[in-house]
Amino acid sequence: MDKRLETNRTNWNERTAVHAASDFYDVTGFKAGSITLKNIEREEVGPVSGKSLLHLQCHFGLDTMSWARLGARATGVDFSDDAIELARALNAEIGTDARFICSNVYDLPKVLAEEFDIVFTSYGVLCWLPDLDRWADVVFRYLKPGGTFYIVEFHPVMQTLESTASGEARPFYSYFREELFFAGNEPSYAGEGTIASPQYEWQHSLGKIVTALTEARLKIEFLHEFPYCYYQALPTMVRGADGWWRFPEKNDSIPQMFSIRASKPQR
Repeated sequence: MDKRLETNRTNWNERTAVHAASDFYDVTGFKAGSITLKNIEREEVGPVSGKSLLHLQCHFGLDTMSWARLGARATGVDFSDDAIELARALNAEIGTDARFICSNVYDLPKVLAEEFDIVFTSYGVLCWLPDLDRWADVVFRYLKPGGTFYIVEFHPVMQTLESTASGEARPFYSYFREELFFAGNEPSYAGEGTIASPQYEWQHSLGKIVTALTEARLKIEFLHEFPYCYYQALPTMVRGADGWWRFPEKNDSIPQMFSIRASKPQR
């Protein structure tokens, strides 16, 4: 494995226990029967009952098992050993029939030979991938002819922002930067404390994302942008009654999330 991905796998192994214990993931509520998927992805993916679905970068599988609860034959993939171990344990405990495979995205063709009706990925996935062209090729590889790819993700514009000492958001990182390295002890978006392990992240512009998918021969059906966020990405953001996070002033001035649905052409 790429040494940078190996570094990140250690980081995500450390995150797994922290996230599983957090209110953010609410594992207790999930065990009681909740669906972790947001309305955006449920509506834009559409009905999944009876369809095969591959979930890339599934973490410890709550969304994967949620798709299974909605009737999909769901397979989740993640490179974290600890996350996949936890996903399998939860899957057995609650009695869903999801399947989980431990692999990074790029090496998946070495261990999985099937094709799927739907390939799905969501919320905070692309920044962990150094090569979007290879990623898009893997997406294409796993779709059946006529199959659907869907991603909902944080907008790359949001990745350029950082909070000032007063808590205000300001542009800090380049929209076009390639690779960042963090030495460790970074706060987690879920749970208490910090994650001690170092990590690499990569910035990908929206143009780069769309181009990677089209060059992999996928047909873009839509690209949507949203003026709200999945979580409190910056301290000044406030949560609305609808559950989404927004800036208290001039919120509509920047996109905060996007979604893309694409399809693999029929043979």
